[in-house]
Amino acid sequence: MHFSPIAWLWLMLAILGELVGTLSLKASKELTLLLPTSLILLGYGLSFYFLILTMRHLPVAVSYSLWSAFGIVFITFFSAYKFGEKPDLPAILGLGLIITGVILLTIVSKLSVHR
Repeated sequence: MHFSPIAWLWLMLAILGELVGTLSLKASKELTLLLPTSLILLGYGLSFYFLILTMRHLPVAVSYSLWSAFGIVFITFFSAYKFGEKPDLPAILGLGLIITGVILLTIVSKLSVHR
């Protein structure tokens, strides 16, 4: 899978924005704290903006699957650290299935071929 290096930069920034937005959801105490609430809007806003830029270079299915899978995996591990929400064996197996699905979609599937 060979795409423009800028596509990978946009995708990494989109994932980072999603992490900031998602981790701020719980920290906002139901949108009652200004800084975490602002980080939700900023994080998701930047995430979607950079995801749009990613889709200039990568197919939609590839862009979205990588963005969502990395988001799920990173959020699971960051929430274990930040909120003490430790994943159990079924959760870890589920993450493995998500990763396997994304590998199939992005590497094996013909969807990974640029338009």
